[in-house]
Amino acid sequence: GCLSLMDAGVPLKEAVAGVAMGLVSDGEKVVVLTDIIGDEDHFGDMDFKVTGTRDGITALQMDIKIDRLTKEIMQQALDQARNGRLHILDQMQKAIIQPRENVSEFAPIITSVKISTEKVRVLIGPGGKTIREISNTSGARIDVDDDGVVTISSPDKECADAAERMVREIVQEAEVGKLYKGKVVKIMDFGAFVEIYPGTDGLVHISQLADERVNKVTDVLNEGDEVLVKVLEVGKDGRIRLSRKAALNENPDDL
Repeated sequence: GCLSLMDAGVPLKEAVAGVAMGLVSDGEKVVVLTDIIGDEDHFGDMDFKVTGTRDGITALQMDIKIDRLTKEIMQQALDQARNGRLHILDQMQKAIIQPRENVSEFAPIITSVKISTEKVRVLIGPGGKTIREISNTSGARIDVDDDGVVTISSPDKECADAAERMVREIVQEAEVGKLYKGKVVKIMDFGAFVEIYPGTDGLVHISQLADERVNKVTDVLNEGDEVLVKVLEVGKDGRIRLSRKAALNENPDDL
């Protein structure tokens, strides 16, 4: 167990090992056994488990079938347990000396994301639809509280990263001057509405479609088209003004 935790990147302070001690007595004769097996536990007079680090004992557990144990027997059992524990720790150190710096990509992950309280309803969606879609798609469990703290519980890092990416995409806010690759969702006589990320769209006015004059929006764009746009303005009411013209000479790699 300790080796698995260290290999997974869990930051343990020290390695821990344990050994099971036993006792067989016959009148005055007493033998303390180290690393007992099932039969020795069943027929013996004591089952004494000792765990600890190189520096000391961290836990003890004992079952006995005799009336008493002397101080000398206990001292012998603890001494033998220490020798056994140190031997096991030496063997463990040959496999791994300290916890790995990075948590294994296969280890369960719990992470959190802070979002604006105004975006909580957007993330949850109508009847919880949006948050369920994130969970079903990513394989992670998503919980969000009223303060805007989103907790992501996932079986591995890949699922956690996917869920976090989807959360951030949904709650992100448009930035003036930033490029977005969007999808045309509605055509009007005066321009086109482009969804720049899930749940958020802006208007590309007909005058912002191209460098030359455009008579009909459908001469340039149609519903379903993917288009590179630049954010010109985000109004106080949340309305977003976009421009295809301003994005024509931009590098798509700047997305």
